[in-house]
Amino acid sequence: MPVPWTNVYGLARTLLALGTLGTLAFSGTGTLFRPVATQGDYPICAGPMRASVFCLAPGDSLTATRWLGVLVLLAVASGWRPRWTALPHAWVSFSVFSGIAIADGGDQVTVVLSSLLALTALGDPRRWHWQQLPEGAAQRRRRAVLVGATGLVLVRIQMSFLYFQACVAKLPHAEWADGTAMWYWGHSLAFGAPGPLRPLIDPVLASPWGVALLTWAPLMIEIGLAASLLLAQRWRWRLFVAGVLFHLSIAVMMGLWSFALAMIGGLVVLCFPLGSHLHVTVPEAVRGLLRRGTAVPEPPTTVDSGAKLPTGAEYERATPRPASPASPGPSAPVG
Repeated sequence: MPVPWTNVYGLARTLLALGTLGTLAFSGTGTLFRPVATQGDYPICAGPMRASVFCLAPGDSLTATRWLGVLVLLAVASGWRPRWTALPHAWVSFSVFSGIAIADGGDQVTVVLSSLLALTALGDPRRWHWQQLPEGAAQRRRRAVLVGATGLVLVRIQMSFLYFQACVAKLPHAEWADGTAMWYWGHSLAFGAPGPLRPLIDPVLASPWGVALLTWAPLMIEIGLAASLLLAQRWRWRLFVAGVLFHLSIAVMMGLWSFALAMIGGLVVLCFPLGSHLHVTVPEAVRGLLRRGTAVPEPPTTVDSGAKLPTGAEYERATPRPASPASPGPSAPVG
């Protein structure tokens, strides 16, 4: 069974945490918690949503609670002590999805994935989730390895079904079937391309072939990712690149950055081999700069504090010099 505690699943946790962190850090308290028509004031503390950290906090401390959540997510994103931060991460993710007025699909995905990854993180013995597990350390934790690997497998199955549903749910709609759906999304005032990208996007949307490509390409990527568990690893790498570019384009065009980070975090677990570890190779030029920047002078020879150091001619007489091949005798003192 592959050992689940690698920096691959750590990267997925970091991406999930950064998506939620961006929502809390760059949105004001008045934006996150406000009245919504037909629903009431947020946070709504009814049913299971009463377990949200924002419902447990006093009403006048939502800002302080929001920044406390930011600190927790910073710890998760840094990779520090995954065993200790697993459940707080899942709790903050649930609190954001259930407690704010502007939650989106990315927040829902983060709740599910952070809860499943908690099964892996709770058994992680490392100090940082970027570290490589020492050889033989997993042999003493076989039950934890089983639970952790199960969590990763559940994430992969969840992501596969998510992409399958995302593709199939679009097919009954005529706009997706005839290739015109992205024309409507592209001209939406809420989700259309931002002003600087208009000169690039508008000509594509004005072309029948262009708008058809923009509409059908996501369907092909989604159904491919849904079937990725049945494909060889070389095809998973290609689908991973396509999925990352797909979600980054959504983030750039529609502004859904938290959604993009959550989905890319899920893609990491879906497409990378179980138990794989990323090895980052630093270019030689960068390593040379680092060596020069951290070079320190050679420390002096340690001597007994009670001894008197020879100086001047005494040092020259006391220090033997190797004989030179050209002059077989001892060399004369310099100067």
